[in-house]
Parts: sequence; C-alpha cells; structure tokens
Amino acid sequence: MNKLNILYEDNHLIVVEKPSNVLSQKDNTNDLDLPTIVKNYLKEKYAKKGNVYLGLIHRLDRPVGGIMVFAKTSKAAKRLTESFKKHDIVKKYLAICNGKFIESTGSFVDKLERLDNGNTIVSKNGKEASLTYKVLAYNKDKNISLVEVDLKTGRHHQIRVQFSSHNHPICGDQRYGLKEKMQICLFAYFLEFTHPVTKETLKFTLKPAKTGYWTKFTL
Repeated sequence: MNKLNILYEDNHLIVVEKPSNVLSQKDNTNDLDLPTIVKNYLKEKYAKKGNVYLGLIHRLDRPVGGIMVFAKTSKAAKRLTESFKKHDIVKKYLAICNGKFIESTGSFVDKLERLDNGNTIVSKNGKEASLTYKVLAYNKDKNISLVEVDLKTGRHHQIRVQFSSHNHPICGDQRYGLKEKMQICLFAYFLEFTHPVTKETLKFTLKPAKTGYWTKFTL
C-alpha cells in the first residue's frame, strides 16, 4: 500500500485513512491489516523496541475506505471505546446507491441479525439498527444517487444491508448489491469525537479518491 495517510496524531491517539480493501484488524487470511501498518509506523518513528500498544476502537468493512481512529494508550482506548458505546461519536459516510430516492432525506430503522456465514440480514430476531440519510445529488444517466449517511448504531454491515433491503443497494457492493465489477462506493468521510484526555472536540473530513462512479459527482 502507499504511504500511511495520517490526519492527526498526538501522545494519546492517531487518526488515519484506511485504504479500501485493507483489513481493519487481522483475520485468518493473514493479509496485511491496518493496525499492523500503524504499529510499524509508530515503531519506526519513535524507534520503539518490542511491542507497540495500539487500541482498536472501531472497524470498517474490508472493502470500505475512510477515517479511523486508534488509541496509543490504554487510558485513551478505554475512554474512546466508552464514547463509541454511548454513541457520542458522529460517524458519517458517503455512499453512491442505485436508483433515485423518492424523499431527499429519511431514516432507516431495522432489526439486523448476523448469520454464522458472515452475512447480515433483516430479521425480527435481530438487534435494532438505525441511520439517517440525505440525498446530495442524482445522476440521471447512470440512475445513481450520492447520499450522505449518518450512522446512529454500528451493526455488522449495517449501511450495506439497510440500503439494499430498502431497494437502493450501494454500487459495487459484491455481497449485498448488484454484483457490479467495481470498488464499493461507500466511504467513511467524517468523524467527530471528544478527545479522551484534553476534552476538545475533534473533527475530521476526508474525500474519496475520484475514481469510478465518484467521478460522476462533485465532492
């Protein structure tokens, strides 16, 4: 992968861009994951010997790129994790969905259940998942819509499953979409949270690379 894109760093945390198709955490594929990349960066920058502490606070699906925050101390990790659990974090995504929306703004509230095969489905036995969305633009030629998504809960594959189940699958979603041969058009572009130590409000914004369907809209 290219050089690590660091959006912010201090003694307590580091905010970076997760490239598309890079793992948020190690899995059984043994492919290179973002925490390992960040640890290697910290180890080299500060000439650290032995293991480097890095707290994983949240995750993005492997094909999804965007902003992620990691803790550099256990105290920061505990406080940030609590903030995520209490939904004190603002997480917004950009998505390009198939079709034209009837309403320019709206919300989805569903019950989602994660299956043993790794898929997530809408099910009465699931946990509540909610998000709000705002349509930013519509491309008539391709019949696709650029949507801003404000994630209220953090269920497995939530955005992808909810938009698909409401008949607006995300372009390029190989699992829940129309099997288009392209990179998924979902990007974690905005993150806002309270610094776990200084208590200041931190806001980060990042635009997706202008490739594929992203070139069809002004970002």
